Amino acid sequence: MASLSHSPSDALVPAAGGPLDGDRIVVVGAGMTAHRLVAGLRSRDPEGGWSLTVIGDEPHEPYDRVHLSEWFDARDAQALALDRGVWDDPRVTLVAGDAVASLDRTASVVTTRSGRQVHYDRAVLATGSWAWTPRAEGTDLPGLFTYRTLDDVERLAEWVRLRERALGRAVRGVVVGGGVLGLEAAAALQRLGAEATVVEFADRLMSVQLDQGGGEMLRLLIEDLGVTVRTGAGAHRFLPAGDGSVGSVELTDGSALPTDVVVFSVGIRPRDRVAREAGLAIGERGGVVVGEACQTSDPGVWAIGECASVDGVCAGLVAPGNDMADVVVDRFLGGERVHRRADDGTKLKGVGVEAASFGDVNAVSAGALEVSFVDPIHRRFRKLVLSDDATTLLGGVFVGDIELYSALRPLLGRPLGADPAAVIAPDGEGLADTELPDEAVVCSCNNVDAGTVRSAVTERGCRTIGQVKECTTAGTVCGSCVPALTKLLNAELSRAGVTVSDALCEHFAMSRATLYRLVREEGLRTFTEVVAAHGTGRGCAVCRPTVASILSTLRRGHVLEGEQAALQDTNDHVMANLQKNGTYSVIPRMPGGEVRADQLLEFAKVADDFGLYVRVTGGQRLAMFGARLDQLPEIWRRLTAVGFESGHAYGKSLRTVKTCVGRTWCRFGVQDSSAMAVRLELRYRGLRSPHKIKFGVSGCARECAEARGKDVGIIATHKGWNLYVGGNGGAQPAHAQLLAEDLDDETLVRYVDRFLMLYVQEADRLQRTAPWVAERAGGLDELRRVVVEDSLGIADQLEAAMAEHVRDYEDEWGATLADPAKLRKFTPFVNAPEAVDGDLAFVPERGQVRPADEGDAVAYPDPRVARDVALLAARVELEEAR
Repeated sequence: MASLSHSPSDALVPAAGGPLDGDRIVVVGAGMTAHRLVAGLRSRDPEGGWSLTVIGDEPHEPYDRVHLSEWFDARDAQALALDRGVWDDPRVTLVAGDAVASLDRTASVVTTRSGRQVHYDRAVLATGSWAWTPRAEGTDLPGLFTYRTLDDVERLAEWVRLRERALGRAVRGVVVGGGVLGLEAAAALQRLGAEATVVEFADRLMSVQLDQGGGEMLRLLIEDLGVTVRTGAGAHRFLPAGDGSVGSVELTDGSALPTDVVVFSVGIRPRDRVAREAGLAIGERGGVVVGEACQTSDPGVWAIGECASVDGVCAGLVAPGNDMADVVVDRFLGGERVHRRADDGTKLKGVGVEAASFGDVNAVSAGALEVSFVDPIHRRFRKLVLSDDATTLLGGVFVGDIELYSALRPLLGRPLGADPAAVIAPDGEGLADTELPDEAVVCSCNNVDAGTVRSAVTERGCRTIGQVKECTTAGTVCGSCVPALTKLLNAELSRAGVTVSDALCEHFAMSRATLYRLVREEGLRTFTEVVAAHGTGRGCAVCRPTVASILSTLRRGHVLEGEQAALQDTNDHVMANLQKNGTYSVIPRMPGGEVRADQLLEFAKVADDFGLYVRVTGGQRLAMFGARLDQLPEIWRRLTAVGFESGHAYGKSLRTVKTCVGRTWCRFGVQDSSAMAVRLELRYRGLRSPHKIKFGVSGCARECAEARGKDVGIIATHKGWNLYVGGNGGAQPAHAQLLAEDLDDETLVRYVDRFLMLYVQEADRLQRTAPWVAERAGGLDELRRVVVEDSLGIADQLEAAMAEHVRDYEDEWGATLADPAKLRKFTPFVNAPEAVDGDLAFVPERGQVRPADEGDAVAYPDPRVARDVALLAARVELEEAR
């Protein structure tokens, strides 16, 4: 069917908005914009009687394509999954892996390739785009890939793995296209252990987004990473190797590059086949023609995202697609919101270098002025483009350091309000007093303006960046706007006269971080000294354990020594976790999950002699449950005799370092993860911190140790280790984020030292690393500058503090057993030292024991008796089974 190029006018096409009244909605395509539409409709119309079906051709739930390159870190599609809660609605149906074959506008029905038919009252096309490949000889050879979908990256990774094994050397890769995705693809090849060469037909990298100066600086940075760059030449044809797969690329300048894999990233095209065949208006350059309400030439059909043509242009970014989805939701509910094209800026990510731009980067506007700052030594480039009177901001380019990007992009088309030369100077102080108007878009990904952020603070009571994110969705996609959000939050709180106290409690008028610094600098050693110097009163359940933790971190005495013992909560007070029946757990440290046979034998004997329940914990350790307070010293005396020490399962400190066996045993392992896990656990054992800390070390990208769900996650690569920080499980799980990659052993340890000590010094009381990283000013980028680049010049101090911890470490239970005064604390009844708790009762279960409940018919005060009964019952069941 011939495509049409005329543009419909939304003003002339009758809107199908208003109450949905039981309408059936079909969304063709299951990408990010489809997900946004479903989430928006559910949020704005939670009780509506409509039904909605989303149909996608990929066999996955909608995923975050913006962060596609992060798949190479986790090798897990679930790590990119968008909020699954949107599908938890009886009105919503997701059909995955079954592409729509046709749309019959007369019958109002869509038909999938499997023959499924879905009738609709309103249809939304969200089919996205496809990766274009050049018409050249040899593009059908094995070993040529695009870089667009999860299936693309999975197939690419498998090809590189198989070729490396077959060739017995590093795979040589060529990326055709030097734009944002092309550079991401090159970085992905390096993560896979392959060599990478980028071929770009234009005279510079990211030629659409960067000017000549920015492109040249980016070239230097990319080459610093070990990627070869060839500009001014395109791919002419692809020639086979001896086995029939791709073997070389012949360029338009006559040269040739040997290669074992080729990745195309030369642009995208709108996926508009379904719309064309349905007779909808199509733009001259492709895409479904829509107007400001995102309606097509059929008033019952809408189009959003990369398949939609607005004023002859199909946007290839997530922000316009999100805005279109919001427009359609609003129109469905009777609103009049309109979509306007806007410059959304571009940010390079997942490559290891920083580059970003927005607006008129090449200064083609009439009378445009350019102000630049170039630092070739430190590889930094900044440029602002302004109106002829040097007041209105028209564009910006930032390479090597994009700190100003998030603050300046919302000012596009508005007065800069400062001297441009001062703004782009190294310290950027000239921008300090610039204030964004309410209508300025701060988060382009989710189209959140400054007014919305301010309203979240003044009207909805948001007091932290985390709360602002939750209320507004700003900063939840790419995260580049977090510094600007932080500035808005702080300014609005100050303007509203809202004082957000960072006081620890009523007894200490400063934050935990400030108190930590004071205790460290002044050498204070007891709670009495601390409260006399900086507090009031006698303390409370908030400040007393906090001070105890600070003193423990600074190695100012044993947890049961002097005043320290009275400061601890129940668990720290007896160095064991209290259980529901008044008994305690015993969990010795097993670094990296390793344990010797003689230790296992003694562990089993202890459990048997005391009748304790035994299980393997989630942190790869063995635990015993049911020990009485008076039994703890004798149990630990026997355990320490064979080399066990406290596992600190009771403290706000390092808990475990979970690991796989790594290359020592596993055929897939690329580094010795077990040895690294043991090294790290022995280094950081006993480190008291604002909250518990967990590590994970995986020996390859298969990620068996689940490192990205830990506070510190380490994943092996062919070149070393990738370091992730700020992850956790629990009630609010968070994925750890990549801080640095391809580190050698010593550099990895240094960076972990710095990260942990910075966290210990800065975090609030009971704040885990995930919210600390998320809410820290400047976000992950600023944290990287501090930890990796030492931008504050405190790396030596942080490393020295950790070295002091390692030097002064002593096992808490070992020290306790050697001190009769400490051992006297393990007496359940002061006036009857030999008495035991008569209320304890146990019942047999699955060959072991558990605490008795009220409904249990028979219970035993001695757990050993209950265990013997359980063992007898187990033997009887076994005999009966035989």
